[in-house]
Amino acid sequence: MSSKRETTPVTRRAVLASGGALLAMPALIRTAWAREPVTLGVVMPLSGAAAQFGINSRDGIQLAVNEINAAGGLNGAPVKLIVADATSNATNAATVAQRMISQEKLSAMLGCFVSGLTMAVSEVTERRGIPLLSVSFADSLMTRGFKTLFSLTNTGSEIGRATFDYTLDIARENGAPVSKVALMYEDTAYGSSQAGGLRKAAEAAGIKVVMDAAYPLGITDVSPLITELRQSAADVVFPVSYLNDSLLIIRSMRQQGLKLPVVGGAAGYVIPNFVESLGPYAEGVLSIAPCNHDQVPAFAEKFRRRFGHFMTWESQAFATLVGCLQMAVEASADASPAGVQKALQTMTFDKGLATMFTGGKVRFDARNINEYARPIMVQWRDGSPVTIYPKQFALAQPVWKF
Repeated sequence: MSSKRETTPVTRRAVLASGGALLAMPALIRTAWAREPVTLGVVMPLSGAAAQFGINSRDGIQLAVNEINAAGGLNGAPVKLIVADATSNATNAATVAQRMISQEKLSAMLGCFVSGLTMAVSEVTERRGIPLLSVSFADSLMTRGFKTLFSLTNTGSEIGRATFDYTLDIARENGAPVSKVALMYEDTAYGSSQAGGLRKAAEAAGIKVVMDAAYPLGITDVSPLITELRQSAADVVFPVSYLNDSLLIIRSMRQQGLKLPVVGGAAGYVIPNFVESLGPYAEGVLSIAPCNHDQVPAFAEKFRRRFGHFMTWESQAFATLVGCLQMAVEASADASPAGVQKALQTMTFDKGLATMFTGGKVRFDARNINEYARPIMVQWRDGSPVTIYPKQFALAQPVWKF
């Protein structure tokens, strides 16, 4: 970055006059460089069907950036956020990302929660050489060999397998072995990836899948799904859906007296709107999650005071990624996209905000996926998701029957 912002330029005459003393002052020169803002792009769905997830993600990023700037920035440089609305539409998301990269001097971009949006935006960032830091699940995101896309979370199929395996462990420990399961999932990359992991885990465990139903995102009538679920006589159901669909599914199940255990696929099953809309119907619902607010109580309390609700996993995850960018820029003193990319590919992020994700640290493997990522299981208790599994992360015992 340019040093033109320095009030008194460091000239050759000044160096000679000082007897070369200024050459021994790299911190001074670095501070002059660092006063230029480090600009991060944020492309999220702030309107449309996925808006709440985008808003939560943006809020986590903003809180983390506020913390960094309050502490003096990155090597003395303020962090500047450029936020744009992807409108829950992949074409719009790509257009917004292209415009932002053309108009702003970005060091990196954060986005876009929804796998389909991340897929579209990553095509743009890969062409333009801008690191894109993601929390999206779809397996297909990370199989294209992209060099600039980094994922903090496990892939959808890995999360699906963990969901199934954790559920079996919890059921057995509660004396309720599972022999038949039901899958229902939206027919998007996110839903299909997790369903694939669930399906393979069931096959490996020798457990019968008695319902395997994909449905369109934004379904308005779940009656056929609930009827099929009732007729399946499943011991547990695994729905994978965003918020509106999750509300329809759970409300319909409970209103019709279906009390079998429900294990959601993150997304719509672990945000405040879930309990706000369902009330007592939410109690006891389980879900997989990449991380949970009760693992980082101090930062979570700051979030609650600022935004008025518990910190969602996407808020926590994107704040963690801001922490990774903080370490990357401060360690390398290079805020260029190429410098950030190199640091992301070579460093272990184990300090400050970067430690807030499950596993306590972040390192991106050869696929650019966080090798320390590990899903956890949460359960709704008294209006908040509580970590219940695996045991080394658990803060409460799971309840299987209600």
